[in-house]
Amino acid sequence: MTIPAVGVIAALAFTAVIDTPARFGNARAVGAYLGLTPRRYQSGEIDCAGHISKCGDPLARSYLFQSANAILTRKVKDSGLRDWGRALAARIGLRRATVAVARKLAVIMHTLWHKDRDFDPQLAEAAAVAAA
Repeated sequence: MTIPAVGVIAALAFTAVIDTPARFGNARAVGAYLGLTPRRYQSGEIDCAGHISKCGDPLARSYLFQSANAILTRKVKDSGLRDWGRALAARIGLRRATVAVARKLAVIMHTLWHKDRDFDPQLAEAAAVAAA
């Protein structure tokens, strides 16, 4: 709940779905577990990345989407995550950028929970710059 725009309900839904953070090999697997990664279609010469897979808990996914939407559209504390999401929204559109920020938010929440830390905007900014 130390992350801006993540409230009690979103944090509680995330912890209820993930249950034990150690069961994931890396934090990126959480995005796939919640269905926030693109669905792949591969057949012969065709390789398409489609819509998100929507596997996992739909309630936790919707709470993460709402938190990501609040980060991008409302004035919350400035962080690298918000700057990265706004730049992405300018390139690919707000809705797709919100899903990307929700996935990154799930990865950040898992990492913070697994390492037992609080959110630090400077570290998030450094991670966002490294991703770009």
